Amino acid sequence: MNHLFVDNLTVIDFAYLDPTRGLVGESWIADVVLGGELDEQGMVFDFSNVKRTIKRVIDERVDHRLVIPRGYHGLSWNEEEPDTFNWSLTDGSQITHRSPDEAIVWLSADRVVPSAVASLLEQEIKAVLPANVISVEINLREEEIDGAYYHYVHGLKKHLGNCQRIAHGHRSPIRIDRNGHRDYDLERRWAKLWRDIYVGSEEDVVRRHVGEDGVRYVTFEYEANQGEFALTLPEERVYMLDTDTTVELIAAHMADKLKVEFATDTIRVKAYEGVGKGAIAER
Repeated sequence: MNHLFVDNLTVIDFAYLDPTRGLVGESWIADVVLGGELDEQGMVFDFSNVKRTIKRVIDERVDHRLVIPRGYHGLSWNEEEPDTFNWSLTDGSQITHRSPDEAIVWLSADRVVPSAVASLLEQEIKAVLPANVISVEINLREEEIDGAYYHYVHGLKKHLGNCQRIAHGHRSPIRIDRNGHRDYDLERRWAKLWRDIYVGSEEDVVRRHVGEDGVRYVTFEYEANQGEFALTLPEERVYMLDTDTTVELIAAHMADKLKVEFATDTIRVKAYEGVGKGAIAER
């Protein structure tokens, strides 16, 4: 059998639910290997069609969505609101999410791992490929990062595309330079502060309350052009901004905070949004 491979086909920026970590932002790089017989062009599959067909399926199916493992025992639904579900964490706290169906991926597993998501994608990709393609192998992997990084989740209600979904996320490196020199300690500090964090906008908060479990919760709600979105999660898992949570405003927020701390120094923050993209703020 002949094989065709495409490395670094696309990056999936998404969020998923974990029993301990809670709401996790993630960025996985997708590699693909196709196996099959050669067609009349002497190809397994035309390279020009790989992005047009396979990348489209991957992006539409998982990118900028919330992946929910259907088999997790702590998952429950609100019978009166079928688009709303609750997620019980191992520490006893809860996460509640409501959104249009297109913002969610239901995974037939009890945990979200690359192999389970890859299996889902392989089945859907195989269905849209020509008959000579016999096998599809998807490898999902994290970027190798030399330095500090964090996982964050957010939603951008003003965005006209899929970034408006209230729970999508990224695994992001950060670089901080102080007076022209990289400051690894500051990078590690921000990475620790933003470990598995939801970055929320104050203008989207509709309620703060203490639950029956004694946990302080914050609820975000907004309406965007894809529909109505809502998310409630423990306040200790949230980092609040007074602005929207675009990567440009995130970089500016970090730089402003550092400038207050180091008033006489020059600060440069390079904040990534997933793999190979982001924003720079200088103060």
